Amino acid sequence: MTTDLIELRHITKVFPPSTLALDDVSVSFRPGEIHAIVGENGAGKSTLMKVLYGLETATAGEVRLDGQPVRFRNPGDAIARGIGMVHQEILLVDEYTVWENVVLGAEPVGALGRLRAALARRAVQDRSAAFGFDLDPEARVGALSVAARQKVEILKLLYRDVAVLILDEPTAVLAPQEIPQLFAELRRLRAGGQTILFISHHLDEVLGLSDRVTVLRKGRHMATLEAAGLTKTELARLMVGRDVVFTSRRSPRAPGPVMARIENLAVRDPAGRARLANINLVVRAGEIVGVAGVEGNGQFELVNVLMGLLPAGGGRFTVNGQDLTRAAILERRRHLAFVAQDRGRMGASLSAPIRDNAIMTHHRLNPRLTAWRGLLLDPGAARRFVDELRRRFDVDMREAGAPFRSLSGGNQQKVILGRELLLDRPFVLLDQPTRGLDVGSTEYVHDQILRLREQERAVLLVSADLEELFLLADRIAVLHRGQIVADLPTDQTTVDEVGYWMLGGGSNMAETSRRAVSTLD
Repeated sequence: MTTDLIELRHITKVFPPSTLALDDVSVSFRPGEIHAIVGENGAGKSTLMKVLYGLETATAGEVRLDGQPVRFRNPGDAIARGIGMVHQEILLVDEYTVWENVVLGAEPVGALGRLRAALARRAVQDRSAAFGFDLDPEARVGALSVAARQKVEILKLLYRDVAVLILDEPTAVLAPQEIPQLFAELRRLRAGGQTILFISHHLDEVLGLSDRVTVLRKGRHMATLEAAGLTKTELARLMVGRDVVFTSRRSPRAPGPVMARIENLAVRDPAGRARLANINLVVRAGEIVGVAGVEGNGQFELVNVLMGLLPAGGGRFTVNGQDLTRAAILERRRHLAFVAQDRGRMGASLSAPIRDNAIMTHHRLNPRLTAWRGLLLDPGAARRFVDELRRRFDVDMREAGAPFRSLSGGNQQKVILGRELLLDRPFVLLDQPTRGLDVGSTEYVHDQILRLREQERAVLLVSADLEELFLLADRIAVLHRGQIVADLPTDQTTVDEVGYWMLGGGSNMAETSRRAVSTLD
């Protein structure tokens, strides 16, 4: 009989004034197991783990470690007892370097307590190389992409060799090729006796990695099951209370005229190094073009130069014949809608009210919301607009004046997606639109993207999820080292072939040229 390492008994958590986040949840975790916790956004997964980690205090119930009741007043208490957590929200010091963030609080010191910086850098470099993360220890964290910052979070706890490692959506920002490397390390840790608590919305990963799975729904414990023998369909039904479709609903159709055109686009970083070179791509009306690539190969720069957040070092970008290459951001927003990869840092203001986030951009460009020739916001029109967004995009929010962070991740994304789609722009730029969403919310977002295709809008979809690209995209353009190395019709390629080009694909481009969709009319 296996003795439980951790027991959470009758945990209840109420957020004032009356939000019941956890409702009498009891679950236990064994030593040396990988245990997945799954559920919809807002089901209570992260809250439950934060109670265990000392970030939240339970309203009722108790935590037991090795059979003894414990009360962690803060994460420091939890770490002292060998429990560490990698958060879905990235918690790093932007001004510090990678190695400084990783060793912060656990710095190697020498005589007189002096920091052994060289030893710390080398330890971080070795750990990063073991994962294949390819992180520069000297890079400033604030300048890194979301995926790179998440890797730093993972390394930070693995550096400390905690006995219980809580991972909250750790693969949400990793490229497909990086996930097996992480999983191999997690299995190695399990073999060494460590316990991994693993929150994820990717059910294939859950079933492939976990020993057991706990399902939460609306704050209640639905089941804890052995992963062996479970199917993705069964697990999804437990999570959302209905069947979820996992196959593509994209129907064949001929695209319309070119709506967005990228010609010989180039970007250089402040040091003069090429980040994008000779990018040529078109997106037609009624077409979804996917962009694939291992993180750090130019996706971040492509999105930012199209949005005007980075200057183009050459080339042109046009939408519906309008040259936007050097246009101001507000002018670009007259022609394109944009969903950013990072909801908290770019897509929204977490501390601002939901209503303010819902009307962003519209308050400058939507005549329905303004009066006096656009100089004043019409409060009544803004309120009606938020109600329309809530209704049309099925947003679960009690009070539009509540902080945006009070919404679940899925509902935050619905607000952002609804806000952008209600702009009714001909070109839609989507950067990781389902990152961190549960299967039900992901299915909803996919339906909205396919509806854009039916509306004859042009969609450029940047995603690290190859399964998502194959479900939605008509074509997949592959970025490698700042260049498009393949542009393939989705129905004529495979995940393996796209993965091959993501990793470089060799130097012979003849086959790609033969199969590529022309970037010119």
